[in-house]
Amino acid sequence: MGDTGPETPVTGQEPTPMPRLALYALVICVLAVAAAVVSFVEGSWLGIVWVLLAGVSSNMAIYYLRRGRASRTTSTG
Repeated sequence: MGDTGPETPVTGQEPTPMPRLALYALVICVLAVAAAVVSFVEGSWLGIVWVLLAGVSSNMAIYYLRRGRASRTTSTG
């Protein structure tokens, strides 16, 4: 009763080459690394927070990339 079958793909619509959330996480990671470098150059220990944020956002980017890749292989394979 709850199963409606597989979703029908929209014709003419290509899948994005990189999931959008992974791209956003990658941008945050690059910005956090730049902020950490600037903080450490200025002698501030606040750069440690930026390094931690870069680590979390890089892990998020990897997770969303793998999730997107896995969903593409299961839907096409």
